[in-house]
Formats: sequence, structure tokens, C-alpha cells
Amino acid sequence: MTEKPANKMWGGRFEMGHAQIMEEINASIGFDKVLGPQDIRGSKAHAAMLAAQGIITAQDATSIIDGLSKIEAEISAGQMVWSRSLEDVHMNVESRLRDLIGTAAGRLHTARSRNDQVALDFRLYIRDRVDGLDAALGRLMLALARKALAHAGTVMPGFTHLQPAQPVTFGHHLLAYVEMLARDRSRLADARTRLNECPLGAAALAGTSFPIDRHMTARALGFDRPSANSLDAVSDRDFALEVLAAASISAMHLSRFAEEIVIWMTPQFSFIRMSDRFTTGSSIMPQKRNPDAAELVKGKIGRIAGAFQSLLMVMKGLPLTYGKDMQEDKEVTFDALDAFGLSVDAMSGMVDDLEPRVDILYAAAGRGYSTATDLADWLVRTLQMPFREAHHVTGRIVAAAEGKGVDLEALSLGDMQRVEPRITSAIFDVLSPENSVKSRTSYGGTAPQNVTEMASRWILQLEKPAETG
Repeated sequence: MTEKPANKMWGGRFEMGHAQIMEEINASIGFDKVLGPQDIRGSKAHAAMLAAQGIITAQDATSIIDGLSKIEAEISAGQMVWSRSLEDVHMNVESRLRDLIGTAAGRLHTARSRNDQVALDFRLYIRDRVDGLDAALGRLMLALARKALAHAGTVMPGFTHLQPAQPVTFGHHLLAYVEMLARDRSRLADARTRLNECPLGAAALAGTSFPIDRHMTARALGFDRPSANSLDAVSDRDFALEVLAAASISAMHLSRFAEEIVIWMTPQFSFIRMSDRFTTGSSIMPQKRNPDAAELVKGKIGRIAGAFQSLLMVMKGLPLTYGKDMQEDKEVTFDALDAFGLSVDAMSGMVDDLEPRVDILYAAAGRGYSTATDLADWLVRTLQMPFREAHHVTGRIVAAAEGKGVDLEALSLGDMQRVEPRITSAIFDVLSPENSVKSRTSYGGTAPQNVTEMASRWILQLEKPAETG
């Protein structure tokens, strides 16, 4: 087994290098190099603060910041050469800075540790991703609200147990997901508020004896405040767990909708059409149009929820403060947030693309005696019948219709009056799916007027950020 020379960045205590397998398990540059932009931002703020406090000279700070800007440009252009022997993004950036500006680069690490540095970089990364995910969820909500407005009066069956329950409108159905996604954005916003504390300056775990100004670096990096306890600052990964938990809940919502798309596209339902843009074919069955995009969204929930569980297991047994176990926090988080962001964008595309098959939806809304509740409500309103009695009478009428093999609308008045003689022809005013949905005018109900108002309100709210910025 080969060994390499001790790491020049930190190897003063060590006489020999790592075994090859130690380098394999220890190096994180393969995945944490995505933190390069955040590492540069944090280092620039730190250098500026060190100079302002007289800890390093203004000349050194200028050289450091200029060098970091060059590295930032190299990273952006894909020209940065990452070395596994330097372990991680922090050591790679510092080594490259030394190549560019010489010994002054060594002053950058004054009054900080890789422990607070990685905690900072990871927070900045998560905060950036939360902002991007929030915007993506907003776009999906807007796509849903616009489609809902266009189909505020399109009647479809509402389901419980995947059995016909009561008629609703397609727009109302879509707005249910708008409400879910609004809660998802709220959870992400809450998580962002809690993560927005700056750990930089906690150093390895105990703070530093240098006269640093942690409030200055916090302000420079857009944080609300510096973290109040140095031990917690370097050991906390709650911010990543919270965002992964929120992403898992939101991905579950996407998965539910994706499953509905899969069901709706089957010939047995045929509720919607989707174009070639979001479907695929079969290598052997030429008739197939498969909803692969929706199926892949469903599949990604496992990776996202799994990342939350993975990080939870990493953290559950760690004493304060930092352990190398915590290097396992990033790869799963990066993957999960990538998968979540891709799923949100794919769902936005599918919402724009799908079109409901209005006639089929309306016909399906009338099957399964879905207006039985409307009949029972009519008995209560018109005949002053107690609801439980009306429920029983309606059940007998449904049984009569079932016995004749017809829908409630097609059952004769005489057949109904044999069950309840006081029923009049006015009953037929409530038995059509269209009249059923129009009657559901209670706040939050499926009446087309309600759906139009709510969809318009959401569109107005969601379009404002797009217009202003």
C-alpha cells in the first residue's frame, strides 16, 4: 500500500503521508467543489474584516481579495484545477491563492478554521438553493393557477378512495396543489430565517483570541446576525435538515400530482392529453405514449426523503462539536436539492403542457351516482328532513337507479316518489354534475365563481414578484 508525503497545508504534526485508501475515504473535493463560489465569498468578507481590524495589512487584504477574484473567474470558466491530494474545496482555493499571490495567502486563514469555514460555505449554499427553489415553486404555482383559471368551470369527478365522490372542477383540483405549494414555500422561508446566522469567527470550536468583528462579516455576507455560540456554530446542521425536510414534504406533493397525471393518462381514465414534449414511446410497442416525466418525478421523492434520513443518521450520535462524519452532510444534500429542483421545473413544464379532455371529464363526473349528496341536501332543504333520514332515503334511491342500470339523472320521478312521495320534479335541478358544482359556493368550495376568484387572486399575487424583479 503506497503512502504520500504529508499534506503541506496542515501536515506539520505528521511525518508521513496518508495511505492511499485514507486519501480515498478522506477526500471530499469530488463533490464539495460546488461550494467554490460560496468559499470565495466567505474568504473575501473575512479578509476585508481582518484588514479593518488591523489583524492583517490593507495591502495583504487587497492582494488576497484580488487573488480570490481571479480564482472565482477560473471556477466560473471551468478552468480551476482541483487536486484530490488537497482534500477539499477550502484547501484547493488556498493553495491556488498561494500560487497567485505568494506568502500573503497564508494570512487569510488567520482567526478561522476549516470548521467554521465549511459551516459558512454550506449555509451560504443552502441559502442560495432555498432562494432558487422558492422562485421555482412560485413559477409552478403560477402555472397551476393560470391553468385553473382557464378551467374554472370544467367539471370533473372528485374522488375519495379513488372512487367517484362528488363533482368538482378541474380548476378547483389544481388549486389544491397551489395551496400545498404555498405551505411548502412557507416552510422553506421559515427554514431560511433560522439558517440566516453567520458561523464565521467561531473558528475551530471555541472562538478566537484575535479582535475580529463577527458582526461585520455577518453583514457583508447578508446574514441577520452572527451565531451566538461557537460550539453550536460549527456543529449545527439543523439548517440542512430543515431544508431537506421541507423539500421532502414538497416532493411528496409533487409525487401525488405526478401519480394523478399517470392515472389520468391511462386509456381507462383518458382525462388529459400530454404532448410529445413530456412523454416517451416504447421500443417494441408503437402505440405507447408513456408519462415518463411524471413517473420520474414520483421516483425522485425517494432520493430526497432518503437524504433527510441519511443526514439525520449522521448527526444523531455526534458529541459536540465537529466530527469528520459531518463530511457526509453535503453529497446527499447536493443530490437531493438537485433532484428536487429538477422535479419542480419538470412539473411546471407538464402543467403548461397538459390539457384536460373536457367531455370525458364531464361524463365521468356523472358516473358513480356522484350527485347523491346533492339529492340528500335537497331533501334536507326542501322537505325539512333530518340529514340522517335524507341519507337513508337517498341510499334507497341510489339502489333503485343501480337496479335499473341508470344514473340518478335518468331515474324517473315516479321511481323516486315510490321511495319518498314528497319529492317533486324540482329534484332534477340538482342532479346534474354542472349544477352540483355551481351549488358549492361555500368559502373554499368548488363553485366556478369561487375558483375564478381564487385563481385570479393567486395569479395577481404570484405575478407581482416577476414584474418587480
